[in-house]
Amino acid sequence: MKIIWNHFSYAIILILLSCIFAVVLSLQNWFNHQEQYIKVTVSEGDSLWKLSEQYSGQHSLTNEQFVSWVKKHNEKIAEQIYPGEKIIIPVQKKAVNNSEIVSAAE
Repeated sequence: MKIIWNHFSYAIILILLSCIFAVVLSLQNWFNHQEQYIKVTVSEGDSLWKLSEQYSGQHSLTNEQFVSWVKKHNEKIAEQIYPGEKIIIPVQKKAVNNSEIVSAAE
């Protein structure tokens, strides 16, 4: 084992550092991804399709793509959403001002 370490220690260290760097970058990207989109609170009578139509001016997805995106990027989203749930939707925070976010959440 000592012979292997002496011959390949630099390669082993480089591989380990590369793996750690990749994990850190992917976690950082995930957190940044979550922060760039708005979070809305589901109201009575809301559906993903209805939210897609409500925010159609702020995203370029079809209704089907919007629904699929929301299901993929929110944990524990079922076929239905329920009042009081907070979900992330594919609308950039920059595209919507704060008053629109509050009114959609009520």
